[in-house]
Amino acid sequence: MSVSWSVQPCLPRSRWLVAILASSLMAGCAVGPDFKRPAPPEVSQYTAKPVATTEATEHVAGGDAQRFATGGDIPGDWWTLFHSAPLNELIEQSLANNHDLKAAQAALSVARENVLAQRGSYYPNVSGSFSASRQRQAGTIAPTPSSNAFQYNLFTPQVSVSYAPDIFGLNRRTTESVKAQAQAVRYQMIATQITLSTNVVAAAVQLASLQAQVDATRELVDINTHMVKILRDQFAKGYAGGPDLAAQEAQLAQVNATLPPLLKQLAQQRDLLAVLVGKYPSQAPDLSFDLSKLQLPQELPLSLPSTLVAQRPDVLQAEANMHAASAQIGVAVANRLPNIVLSANAGNTALAMNQLFTSGTGFWGIGADITAPIFQGGTLLHQERAAKAAYVQAAEQYRSTVMGAFQNVADSLVALDQDAAGLKAAAAAEEASRRSLDLAQRQSQAGYANYLSLLSAEQSYQQARITLVQAQASRYADTAALFQALGGGWWNRADLARDNDEK
Repeated sequence: MSVSWSVQPCLPRSRWLVAILASSLMAGCAVGPDFKRPAPPEVSQYTAKPVATTEATEHVAGGDAQRFATGGDIPGDWWTLFHSAPLNELIEQSLANNHDLKAAQAALSVARENVLAQRGSYYPNVSGSFSASRQRQAGTIAPTPSSNAFQYNLFTPQVSVSYAPDIFGLNRRTTESVKAQAQAVRYQMIATQITLSTNVVAAAVQLASLQAQVDATRELVDINTHMVKILRDQFAKGYAGGPDLAAQEAQLAQVNATLPPLLKQLAQQRDLLAVLVGKYPSQAPDLSFDLSKLQLPQELPLSLPSTLVAQRPDVLQAEANMHAASAQIGVAVANRLPNIVLSANAGNTALAMNQLFTSGTGFWGIGADITAPIFQGGTLLHQERAAKAAYVQAAEQYRSTVMGAFQNVADSLVALDQDAAGLKAAAAAEEASRRSLDLAQRQSQAGYANYLSLLSAEQSYQQARITLVQAQASRYADTAALFQALGGGWWNRADLARDNDEK
């Protein structure tokens, strides 16, 4: 239930304007808490044991040592650090054509328009109307027009103005909440763009890795096929036993079984790249990537933990959600307080169109309505409590997001450190297999080793090659993941750093 008082004073217009101005000046206080940005966590490092430089592996693509530059800034186009023109082209195409990104940009436009729409509550509402009617009055009652006519036309143009002074900050808190929601959508769009760029890099790296693995596996199939042929010939002549032939045939079958899954992944990776750049799988760009032609960034900027929360778009989105929830508390409190609406209307009414706006046809009225809730069955009270609980929920989600961000960075640092160690071990295994192959080739040429020993050495070498390629791909992919974990450098991109919302 609410109580409404309507006041229709007969004041001169100048005194009425003064009253409106005085009421507006009263609108200096907004109920509810004023939002304060959360302080950054008091953490000085990401991992228990800081990593300054990763191991280097000489004479191997992607084997450069990587140094972490603490406090360094991330470039907005960080993917150019891989020095690959085809990769840069793919990312630019994805930023221009990806439909998920376009949807996120459209959602941001919706949110910004909603902010501008809500700001209209700060201003008076002005509406105009015009009515025309023809009517006849009963002869038993007094006729309306001064001419005593029972049948007449009536024309009434009118302008109405209403204004609700924001005394308790209801409009301001509502606008504050809507604006914070728009900021959340903005950071979500930024996160979408960063994720898109990272996914393109990861997909290109995986494509190069799979292509190299397919090539090595096909060579393994050829080697094993040749070995089976030799054993069959030897078995037919009695120089080889049945178990040896069966074992080699099983080995060939196992190698053949690994090729279809690799080809499937390779085709799916091409389809993924096509969709990421806004094309259908049948329109996939005819691009090939070679890991040896990608340059591994040797100096990686590492943001300070205190600044990470100001860079990660998901953390900023969670903070904006907190801000919106805080403003909603003020909205809920203001809804429990009186509401004042000032109104005025003026117009003319006449029996003929040509008599409008002549002397004696004008009318006007001014008024003020005060409405205050008295009993709502506890609705407004519980809405306020719900708003406060929603703020606690948003605050906890913010803290969870911050901890997740630190975990992402820590995981990426550990991954890069272990990737370097893994690449060193894989390169050593590949080098040992190559030396074994060289030795088997020399012995075969000198007649000291049979051909099967040579083929076995070649098989071990090709398997070591596959492991090395996988280790190389991990370094490139995890480097891209670190850039994403640190925020992607969006603040250094003019199109993302610019905030079109009015402050």
